[in-house]
Amino acid sequence: MRVETVNRGRRGFLERSGVIVATFALGLPPVGAQTSAAARPVSFAKNGKLDGWIAVDDAGAVTVFTGKVELGQGILTALAQVAAEELDVDLHQVRMVSGNTVRGPDEGYTFGSQSVEQGGSAVRAASAFARATLIAAAAKRLDVDPAALTVESGVVRAPDGRRTGYGEIVRDDPKLLERDVSHLARPKAPDSYRIVGKSAPRIDLPDMVMARAVFLQDIRLPGMVFGRVVRPPSAGAELQSIGEAGARALPGVLAVVRLSSFLGVVAEREEQAISAAGALSKAARWKPADGRLPDEARLPQELERFAREDIVVKEAGLARARDDAARWVEATYSRPYLSHASLGPSCAVAKVEPGRVTVWSHTQGPFPLRGDLATALGLPPDYVQVIHVQAAGCYGHNGADDAALDAALLAMAVPGRPVMLQWSRRDEFAWSPAGPAMLMRAKAGLSADGKVIDWDYGLWSNSHASRPGQPGGLNLLGAWYLGKGHHISPPLKIPQPFGNGDRNAVPLYDFPRQRIVNHLLTEMPLRTGSLRTLGSHGNVFAIECFMDELAQAAGSDPVAFRLAHLTDLRARAVLQTAAEAAGWTRSYPSDGRRGRGVAYTRYKNISTYVAVVVEVEVDRVSGKIQVTRAVAAADAGLVINPDGIISQCEGGIVQGLSWALKEQLRFDRQAITSADWASYPIMTFDEVPPIEVRLLNRPNDPSLGAGEATVGPASAALANALANATGKRLRHLPLTPDRVRALLA
Repeated sequence: MRVETVNRGRRGFLERSGVIVATFALGLPPVGAQTSAAARPVSFAKNGKLDGWIAVDDAGAVTVFTGKVELGQGILTALAQVAAEELDVDLHQVRMVSGNTVRGPDEGYTFGSQSVEQGGSAVRAASAFARATLIAAAAKRLDVDPAALTVESGVVRAPDGRRTGYGEIVRDDPKLLERDVSHLARPKAPDSYRIVGKSAPRIDLPDMVMARAVFLQDIRLPGMVFGRVVRPPSAGAELQSIGEAGARALPGVLAVVRLSSFLGVVAEREEQAISAAGALSKAARWKPADGRLPDEARLPQELERFAREDIVVKEAGLARARDDAARWVEATYSRPYLSHASLGPSCAVAKVEPGRVTVWSHTQGPFPLRGDLATALGLPPDYVQVIHVQAAGCYGHNGADDAALDAALLAMAVPGRPVMLQWSRRDEFAWSPAGPAMLMRAKAGLSADGKVIDWDYGLWSNSHASRPGQPGGLNLLGAWYLGKGHHISPPLKIPQPFGNGDRNAVPLYDFPRQRIVNHLLTEMPLRTGSLRTLGSHGNVFAIECFMDELAQAAGSDPVAFRLAHLTDLRARAVLQTAAEAAGWTRSYPSDGRRGRGVAYTRYKNISTYVAVVVEVEVDRVSGKIQVTRAVAAADAGLVINPDGIISQCEGGIVQGLSWALKEQLRFDRQAITSADWASYPIMTFDEVPPIEVRLLNRPNDPSLGAGEATVGPASAALANALANATGKRLRHLPLTPDRVRALLA
């Protein structure tokens, strides 16, 4: 793979799998500098003390506290780089503490690719203020002007050679950092960076590589016991009776827990808990709930039969008549329900002690989870402590929070002993929130010269947001079976540009007339929630596939057609860079088997710009699509860790391809039937294509979240490549061999 660097005015980076391109070389103007005193970070609103963010010990080691948590995206490494840069310490001197409700800031959730944007800006501001505070103390100690001091590796030096370290300063004044963060110090200028902007090894990888106990499932606490929850045959069923004698008589069983329709068991060993749960399941009698799941065979049309609220997301230019188009084009697209399919099923550990419940969880929102746990357990929030521990990773709302309540409820039966609660693979598929199915209808009018002059778009989908901490309900699975009237919160209306199911529903192109409507489904017997990108995946898939169809109708090249409707210079740059890297030419005649496709978006319309090109080969007999290459270009503003962003872009592409090719949560009218990897296949290692990522670094612009940006474009580019290869289009995901064979028949 070719590796090159262009970064005018700064030393370049050699990357293992991508290219850093300076946007200044493309003639793009900077959009605001970070060298001036920045606005107060939003994360300071709930966390107003400096020592809530930064601590320095007697040895000069720095501890950075953050509410953002590590989900496998490398965020703690990036935040450590930001802190080390601003504090003038080495990266190895920084220790990260994240997601702890007792010792750490409340930053809500780790979601929406906002960790660098929000958490990073807070860590930068706190670190800059801490450095200014430490230097002021050093200047007083050394009796020199602060401006004359220099700092390296946490050691402050005066012009005459005298020195003092951060450790010595706080040793003399232990309360130095116990102050408000109301004052914002000026952060460093980007051209002085020595750590930010350079690839740094993930700080959490050594323990993983050496197989140390870093994952939640690896925790072993003194006196630990194990629990399992017995699930009903279908959602909402009511437990009528149990014959618990058989389970209680099994070896190692410590407790059988029944709280209304919540049923579980605690045992000394994990296999004993599994056996007892099996015995309880056989003996339990349930009353099924009313309500049937959608008819999977009739998706996506089934979505239109449920109650909904119609929300006009945007109307523009509609004062003019809508009958001046030379040609109208219409298309309907959809995606199915999707599972998080976390490789490691959800898990939690809980311990109940007098006046305190401690829960170790891989939640993405420790503070919101604490609040809902306290409500479900009937305890004051201060009695509950949540500590984040890494697990298999989840970009969205899977069963992690539910498992936390499961563990806490079981731990109530064995006070003083930690309870590990592990979900099964079947639990994970059947009971964690699903990514909602989506139906998208698009209609556009083309002018005589092939320009889009009218755009009409509607989407049908459930809420993509049902996390703990939302108003109007209690979003923890076990709470709904406690007989206390707890229920899921109503659909959350998240305003644009962040959006819910309507995230990225507003087109980024320059269309004079637009109407976008979100048909928000207000009921659904199938539990749904946040999955990576929320509605952005479905909307980008539909919009970018429709752009290809419009280009074809206009007789235009797909890249040229997009550029003709884009005036945003950064958008044009990523699209042109991806096309050039892929060797895109206007004429790409297909032989009926090979094809390529392109897609572009700006995540949430305010975050990372990205364009993806995908190349495929189609077996016309089996219907199997082989992805042979993927190329992406991304502009995430100031790059903190190039290797980290490249890895996130690669991971998003892989997930987008997997969703487009294979993934579909299966169910009958009563319950989810996907229960294992055979019934829910995902992309395998040998199916992952070579991926090249080019980063357009913009050092003078704010950093943008990149973790979710490539997912939607990857799915859309794949569908466009299939259409290019075969001359026929599939508009409904996934693009399975059966559907491809039917398309080509």
